[in-house]
Amino acid sequence: MKTKRKLDSNTVLIFITIALFIFMYIVGCVIYQDKGFGNLQTFLNILINNAGLVCVTCGMTCVMLTGGIDISVGSVIAMDCMLLVFGMTTWHMSAVPMVLLVLFIGLVFGAVQGFLVGYLEIQPFIVTMAGMFFARGMTAVICSGQISITEADNPVFYSWANAKINLPEFLGKVNKHGKVVVPYMRPTVVIALVVLILIFLMLKYTKFGRNLYAVGGNQTSATMMGLNVKKTKMLSHILSSLLCSIGGILYCLNTMSGSVNQAKGLEMDAIASAVIGGTLLTGGVGNVIGSLFGVLINGTITVLVNTNGKLLSSWANIATAALLCVFIILQSVFALVKARRNK
Repeated sequence: MKTKRKLDSNTVLIFITIALFIFMYIVGCVIYQDKGFGNLQTFLNILINNAGLVCVTCGMTCVMLTGGIDISVGSVIAMDCMLLVFGMTTWHMSAVPMVLLVLFIGLVFGAVQGFLVGYLEIQPFIVTMAGMFFARGMTAVICSGQISITEADNPVFYSWANAKINLPEFLGKVNKHGKVVVPYMRPTVVIALVVLILIFLMLKYTKFGRNLYAVGGNQTSATMMGLNVKKTKMLSHILSSLLCSIGGILYCLNTMSGSVNQAKGLEMDAIASAVIGGTLLTGGVGNVIGSLFGVLINGTITVLVNTNGKLLSSWANIATAALLCVFIILQSVFALVKARRNK
């Protein structure tokens, strides 16, 4: 006999997130049709500009599943970008060794934070706040100014940043000069989507993924089940920092520059995207697919504000804050309903 699967509150939240993104995008296409908002390239640009944030949000989701948080990610990205740019422009190192160095630093950074959170049981907020200050300070130590990468500095990295993946010509649009403009995306988008798929599969089908949910759902029960809670928390922070370093590389490929003030507030964007995507701040519930649509919602809000041309950029932050409050309230309401049903 076939059994009907009931939609739980977590699935409903994800559907709400997806529906909200579709609604916002359709509204943008209708209102700003004359400004080209409905073009396929506009949507692809949202993915291109937020490829790094997708990777960071995947890592943030994994940490939040355990009931933790990582507010160091924005500073780590700034440090990664500065190290990449400074290494290739001043030290004249090639692109591949610098990328590997950044990934290694991400692993070490995550291991230190994970050890402090998991094994020494220090609050994640305090540990990652210290990491935030450290990474931001190290960014200034590497270079206190703003530097950029040009083709002359590193042709390989420059070619990576400017590589295009052209889509089929029938998806293009004829411009005013009668020429078909073919939409394209960057390899950074492909990397971000591959990371997303891998993390989704990891959370759904691996023991480590199930451990993340179990630790965040009820740490005491997880311990009684024989799970290594300390190790799981440490590995979640290592994974988060590794994904953050991957995001930092993608972020640098998009900006081709390094600055002390770079990626300020990006940690809040990652947290907001995860929460809007259905991840609970208390842990145990979340999905990277929802987090992806959280990123797309944030990116769409920014594009809508910029397309309007008359609104201050701060309105994007206000809209994101309002959505964040709405989804936190929805999570609380669904939690109360679930608690009453279980009585």
